[in-house]
Amino acid sequence: MTGNGIKVFVYGTLLPGQPNRHIIKDHIKEAEIGAIAGRLVDCGHYPAVVRDGSKTLVKGQWVTVDRLGLAAMDELEEYYGMEENNDYCRVWVRDAVRTHIGGWVYIWEDDRGCPTIGSGYWPEYNKDKKEKQS
Repeated sequence: MTGNGIKVFVYGTLLPGQPNRHIIKDHIKEAEIGAIAGRLVDCGHYPAVVRDGSKTLVKGQWVTVDRLGLAAMDELEEYYGMEENNDYCRVWVRDAVRTHIGGWVYIWEDDRGCPTIGSGYWPEYNKDKKEKQS
C-alpha cells in the first residue's frame, strides 16, 4: 500500500469495458496500462493468470484503489486471506516492463486444465471468442 492507495494489477473482467468494472469503478484513484509475466488461461467467462515461469506477457491495467476497492476485489476473486481456502491467491508482482511498478495480482497456482490465451489480453480474446460462438 502507498499513501495514495493500494496498487493491483487487473487483467480480466475488472478492466474498462468489462462486466465487473463497476465493482471497483468508484474506488479507483489512478489507472495505467501494464503487463506482468505469466500465462493467461481461459476459464470460460473469465480468465486467470498462472505464474509458472512463462515468459509471456499478460496485458492489463494497474489500478490504485482504496481499502474498500481491495475488499471488493477480494470478495469477487474469493480471496479470504493467507492460508485460507481461496479460489485465487493474491501475490505481489512487478510490472514486466516498468519494474519500478509493483502491486498485488490475483492468480491461480496452476491452470486447472484451462487452455492458454496466446495473446495475453482477455478483452480482445473474449470478444473474438464470443463472435465465433455467434
